[in-house]
Amino acid sequence: MSAKKILLIDDELDILEILSYNLEKEGYEVHTATNGNDGIKVAREIVPDLILLDVMMPEKDGIETCQEMRQIKSIQKTLIVFLSARSEEFSQLAGYQAGANDYIVKLIKPKVLISKVNALLKLTSQVNESAKQIQIGDLIIDKDNFKVSKGGQPFLLPKKEFDLLYLLASNTDKVFKREEILEKVWGNDVIVGERTIDVHIRRLREKLGINTIQTLKGIGYKLVV
Repeated sequence: MSAKKILLIDDELDILEILSYNLEKEGYEVHTATNGNDGIKVAREIVPDLILLDVMMPEKDGIETCQEMRQIKSIQKTLIVFLSARSEEFSQLAGYQAGANDYIVKLIKPKVLISKVNALLKLTSQVNESAKQIQIGDLIIDKDNFKVSKGGQPFLLPKKEFDLLYLLASNTDKVFKREEILEKVWGNDVIVGERTIDVHIRRLREKLGINTIQTLKGIGYKLVV
């Protein structure tokens, strides 16, 4: 099996050196760029499995870079994770709105970051939107048989709750915007109330005890590792 490809985009050379060293030790194929324009060019060439991206960079900042990358068909399924010194809420919201899968503050220790990267890539290699069965920890979602179990205990969910859970699990760590959830679960021709998604999320948490469904205020929901 070929090594997973990771693209690091950061204008701080010491950050690139440290991360490259640690990721290569884990067996990843690492590529680097020091600005957004070069990062986009490299991403087109190698089609990475994961991009770690800084926010503050010359020529094109990380937000613009992420937005442009999300328009490139060949890398639309690539995980994009911001790794930035900016910890303000508005910066993180801007990152998610640009299409990032996650936002990590640079204070994180290298070993913890590597563990996060390992978990993200492991899950995304097991799960995709066409999967018939998804397993995340002890949670198993069987699309064909319309069954859900957690810790070996089966649960019977109403169709919309099942569809919502399957959608969130089908692309782990992606931020699903409310509009996208409404379109994929309820359809464009169905009119539902503002709080419909919130109610279904609450019911899923109550029934399955899932504490990994995260609410991003004003944006949507994601299933986190």
